[in-house]
Amino acid sequence: MGSIGISVVTACFNASSTIEATLDSVREQTFRSIEHVVIDGSSSDGTWDIVAERRGSLAVAISEPDQGIYDALNKGIALSTGDVVGFLHADDVYADSDVLGRVALAFEDPKVQAVYGDLEYLSRDDPARVIRHWQSGPFSRSKLAWGWMPPHPTLYVRRSMYARVGFFDLRYRIAADYDMILRLFSQPDFKAVYIPTVLVRMRLGGASNRSLGNVVRKSLDDWRALRSNRVGGVGALCWKNFSKLGQFVRR
Repeated sequence: MGSIGISVVTACFNASSTIEATLDSVREQTFRSIEHVVIDGSSSDGTWDIVAERRGSLAVAISEPDQGIYDALNKGIALSTGDVVGFLHADDVYADSDVLGRVALAFEDPKVQAVYGDLEYLSRDDPARVIRHWQSGPFSRSKLAWGWMPPHPTLYVRRSMYARVGFFDLRYRIAADYDMILRLFSQPDFKAVYIPTVLVRMRLGGASNRSLGNVVRKSLDDWRALRSNRVGGVGALCWKNFSKLGQFVRR
């Protein structure tokens, strides 16, 4: 696995209550060929002080104003140098210490362009309580037309693919990750490997699910992404939202 280098990009803004756990989660990975890139959006709550204390163990750490999370992620991609790029946000932690080792092993096949797994959403007030379990399943091109997508926090992609399809489109305020997934997974001969286990645990309360208004705005952004990429239509949008209901069933 030593031939693969993984860049982990963490975007943060006023996340002083959770950023330390995120940083520790990367540091505790048994896979060692990791480049951790932290992009802070000029936090005012002490987040940057926590990051600055760890600067010696980080490949890149910057704090400056940005245009939101997708702008921060674009900066992180541009500043990273690994063969593979993934994201671990300031509310997220890895499910265990071997996650990146499993990801790197899948990328040992040079034909593999992306690797992803399952995601758990945790209660913000009680991180020990699982609210939602997203079991993504194997990829097939036909699924895209029915609103399927892998959990973006679990997705790792070869750097060469970003060179091919470009970075996050800042015209999407909430669904730039969905637009990116449609662009990536629509590529001819795209090969993605599904790891059938939880890779990331994420606290509820992100930009897309923070309020009913954001849910509506995200649906409108999703619709624009589907039409722009010519993948699916109303059925895809409806099924994309309806299929989430099963993720709340207790497992």
